[in-house]
Amino acid sequence: MTAASLLRTIATPKKALAGAAIAAAACGSLIAAAPAQAATTGSGSAQATAQAMVGDSAQYQCFSNIVHHESGWNHTATNPSSGAYGLVQALPATKMASAGSDWKTNPTTQLSWGLDYMNERYGSPCAAWDFWQSNSWY
Repeated sequence: MTAASLLRTIATPKKALAGAAIAAAACGSLIAAAPAQAATTGSGSAQATAQAMVGDSAQYQCFSNIVHHESGWNHTATNPSSGAYGLVQALPATKMASAGSDWKTNPTTQLSWGLDYMNERYGSPCAAWDFWQSNSWY
């Protein structure tokens, strides 16, 4: 189980307890599950969460570059002209609902959606970053 899929499992309300049990077994330690609706606070926490989700340090750096340029790691950032929203500036913002109903307030949900989007559309965060550098959007 990858770190990203583990975080998605834990962030899903119906699977929170099962996810915590899997995480505890995988880590070999007791993990207390936080409420599924709890949002990560502060850009440092969002960055640490993203790093755990992405895993590979080079891919994380590319992912981080995009998030930094798109939102400055502000999970409530809104583009006033387009309506793009969140850490990864999803457009339309409601696309992030596919990752969780708490997409407006939970940076982890936004990060999960953004990582999936970059992997599905571009193949990786670094391929998305390459595109971003050429076009100033991704």
